[in-house]
Formats: sequence, structure tokens, C-alpha cells
Amino acid sequence: MKKVRFGIIGVGNMGWAHAHNLLKEVKGAELTAVCDISPDRLEWAAEHLPEHVRRFSSSEELFESGCIDAVLISTPHYDHPPLAVQAFKHGLHVLIEKPAGVYTKAVQEMNDAAAQSDRTFGIMYNQRTNPLYQKLRELIASGELGEIRRTNWIITNWYRSQSYYNSGGWRATWAGEGGGVLLNQDPHQLDLWQWTTGMMPKRVRAFCHFGKYRNIEVEDDVTAYVEYENGATGLFITTTGEAPGTNRFEITGDNGKIVIEDEKLTFWRLRTPEPEFNAAYTGGFGQPECWKCEIPVDAGSGEQHVGILRNFTNAILTGESLIAPGEEGIHGLTLSNAMYLSAWTDNWVDLPIDADLFYEQLIEKVQNSTFRKESSDSRTLDVKGTH
Repeated sequence: MKKVRFGIIGVGNMGWAHAHNLLKEVKGAELTAVCDISPDRLEWAAEHLPEHVRRFSSSEELFESGCIDAVLISTPHYDHPPLAVQAFKHGLHVLIEKPAGVYTKAVQEMNDAAAQSDRTFGIMYNQRTNPLYQKLRELIASGELGEIRRTNWIITNWYRSQSYYNSGGWRATWAGEGGGVLLNQDPHQLDLWQWTTGMMPKRVRAFCHFGKYRNIEVEDDVTAYVEYENGATGLFITTTGEAPGTNRFEITGDNGKIVIEDEKLTFWRLRTPEPEFNAAYTGGFGQPECWKCEIPVDAGSGEQHVGILRNFTNAILTGESLIAPGEEGIHGLTLSNAMYLSAWTDNWVDLPIDADLFYEQLIEKVQNSTFRKESSDSRTLDVKGTH
């Protein structure tokens, strides 16, 4: 195989961006088909995409067409797992948009289907290409920070206006999107939280506010506290209703602390690890000598979506290791599911979560929803600058 023939399911905001990248930016990739259930979107595709790109109104027609080797699934969240399973059954390589799905039960079924196939499976965790987070992961894995004691992420710069939520009838609803800020904006941070540290919590206690700042039925403000197996703790704070917002990720370990903020990575490094200093020091007040180190990191935010597409294409063509294996999408989703379940039950949630209980609670939210949007504007949004 010299080229990977791609089909995209869902040519909305992100689907269009992916189409452009496949046409212009990814060597070894060829966009040969798009699929959407909306006649308007297919008409738009006919006007804006090259004539050779075929158009389909159903995924089954696309999968049986024989004109693609891989599918990029860029649909509303609930559709990611069932479409991926269907694609694997047709022998196709699969790349899904984030999040992996809405509930872990379906995502596990998707992962099982991937394991039973010999196809390449990836997820669009484009923030894993960011040199800041790659360097952080490297520093932690190498032992530079020592054993982790605390993780804190304040990610409140996801400002979204009411008009954003009104731009689609499916947005910010339990039935359409399956959640709010945790499922739409934060999948990248929830993934990076565990990917960079190499740690998943053992239990979660979360407080979610639903429709606090906007006329929506899902969460737009979250504070979650987590505990890890080694005794470390963590805090995750997020919202779409504050301006100006903050994006600060801080990890404390035996050897100091690392902070990512304002596109910089700073390491406050202790000359003597804190446990050693504490064991030997007899002077009462005092603390280890600390050096503030500005860690050099490659400029820019990495190749982002294009980088994931190039990596996925190369994985198929040359066996290159995936930056973001699709199976790993379940980790970040487990964190958001645990936060929802904690808020819904007003209690601690142990990991791994009770997937059946979460699904039952989610379906209850969907079935009992009485929320109606005042208006819905289905125009295409400009996604430049989004994550």
C-alpha cells in the first residue's frame, strides 16, 4: 500500500477541518469519501471538496463501497463506538475523534472489537503532540520529579457563550452530546492528566453544577478531588463560564514541582529530595534549597491534528508507533464518567467504575429530560484555534 484512502463520517465543524488536512497536509493519505446523514452537509461537500471525493448518506454504504482503507469518525459522541465496531467488522482502520464515547461500557466494546481485528486504531488526542506535555511526561517517567504527591489542574479558559450552545440542537444535552465541559472541552486534559503522570486515581469525589452559567442541562462547572494508590491527591477544576480563564497544570513530587502555564514549563527543583531533607534537618524552620529551572521546550504547540493524522497514516503504511492508540481513550472517559457518577450519587466513586450503574444513571437523565432549547442555529462554526 502506497497510500491510505480515507473516508470521513461527519463533515461538520471538525470533519471539514480534517478533510482539508487530508487533502493538503498529510503525505501518504488520500481523501476518497465523506459520509453524513444531513443532505445539507453533503451538498456543502459537493461544493467544497474535489469531484473525486465520493459522498454517502449512510455509514453502511460507505463501508461497503470498497473506496476506503481507513475511516475517520467525526460524529456526535454517542456514535463513535458503534461506528468504530462496524468499521472493524468491514476490515477498516479506524481513527475516532475525542472523546472515545459517552460511557465506558460502549467504549470497552469498541476496544474489544479493535483487539479482535488486525487493524490500526487511533484517537484524535492531538494535544499529545504538544512539546510541553511530551516534555512533562518525559521528566516524570525518568524520575526527575521523584514520586508524585499532588496533581492540580485549573482549566477554566474554555469560555463558551450561549450562542455557541445554540449553534446545534445536539449540543449540551444528555441525549445529544452526553455531557458538557467534561465531555466536550476537557477530554484532552483528562487524557493528559493521566498520560503525563502515568497514574490513574483509585477514587474520585466530584461536584458538578449543571447549567450554572448557561441555559443548558449539562455541566458547565466542575471541581473534582481524586486520590491515588500511592497516597497522592489531585484536583481538577474546569468551567466554560469564566473570563478570563486560567490553564495551569501543577505536579508536585519528592524532588520539587513542575508547572505548565502560559506556554512555559517550569521546574522548581530541590537540591535534596524532601524526604531526605526532612530526615536529616534539625534546624526547625527551613526547607531544601530550590532552583527555579525554565525547561527548554520546542517552540509552538506541535503538529496537533495534522500530527495525529500523519502518525496514524504512517502507522498503517510503515508500522510507526501510534502517539494516541484508540484503546487509551477509555482512560480519560473513565475519569469523566466517575466525576458524573460522583455528582449524581453525591458520593465517592471507586475506580474502576461500575459501568452498568453509570449507564443506567445516564439513560435515566436522557429519558427524564424536559429541557428544550429556545433556538437552534445549525450554521458551521469556525474551529480555528480550538483544541
